[in-house]
Amino acid sequence: MEINGLPAHPLIIHVAVVLIPIAAGLSAFYAVVPRWRWYTRWPMVGFSAGALAAVMFAYFSGKDFLESRPELEPIIQPHQERAQILFWLTIVFMGVVLISAFALGGPSAMASGRGARGRHAPLIEWTLMVMLVIFAVALILMTFQTGDAGARLVWG
Repeated sequence: MEINGLPAHPLIIHVAVVLIPIAAGLSAFYAVVPRWRWYTRWPMVGFSAGALAAVMFAYFSGKDFLESRPELEPIIQPHQERAQILFWLTIVFMGVVLISAFALGGPSAMASGRGARGRHAPLIEWTLMVMLVIFAVALILMTFQTGDAGARLVWG
């Protein structure tokens, strides 16, 4: 796949590189600052969905690029392995984000009473909060490692 005569993969990955840290940052913020959950819920879901789409598009454009240049497969192997981990990590991250968006409580404009909160069992809330933060950090680290492996292929 090409865009204006250039391989699409190096162009597409920049969308993922921008959206992943935003999605990860919003999800970590959503997890640790309960009083802002009402305002950060949908931006977190939106940026996470955008990051997932960008990673999927980058992953499949990378596979397409490799099919067009099979002689590069031995040197691309480390980047390809990290990209596969990032691909699945992003899918799982999106699942955790969706579950957290609906299961984590916080102040709500729809809850009646002053300071009212939607709540679930503390074990569920703490588990989801920890998972959001862990997956956010893992996603940023894996993005960095995958990008570093790809950059080393191009720039040596």
